[in-house]
Amino acid sequence: MRHGKKFNHLGRKTAHRKAMLSNMACSLIEHKRINTTEAKAKALRKFVEPLITKSKEDTTHNRRVVFSYLRDKFAVTELFKEISVKVADRPGGYVRIIKLGNRQGDNAPMAMVELVDYNELYNPKGNKAKKNTRRSRRGGAKKTETAAVETQTSQEEE
Repeated sequence: MRHGKKFNHLGRKTAHRKAMLSNMACSLIEHKRINTTEAKAKALRKFVEPLITKSKEDTTHNRRVVFSYLRDKFAVTELFKEISVKVADRPGGYVRIIKLGNRQGDNAPMAMVELVDYNELYNPKGNKAKKNTRRSRRGGAKKTETAAVETQTSQEEE
């Protein structure tokens, strides 16, 4: 039974799990996209999203709190300098998990974890594509017919 089991322990002791999530979060901050198993990806999302929220307000206290989780100066400065600027207007949901299928060796379900604002393919604000409006065939046909009739009448008048 799972009484009181609030989060996935990932088959590891507490210290190992915290170190693993810290390393994965640092890699995600550095590379903006990593591949891992689905269970680790979901655990990483719960680990890293509060840290990104903290990075929106650049105070000494917030930097120290984030550093206590990450233990990497480069990752903390990257998070507070670049990532927090990009996600400043986003109210949450900074991480996207995309399922990739199963791993070849042990058939483990794999997923790609990425920061949402760094993917231009999925980001609607980053890549403004021309929006096509839907038009009915009938409406287009009527317009061309009326235009053809108007040109014929104008030619007959001349």
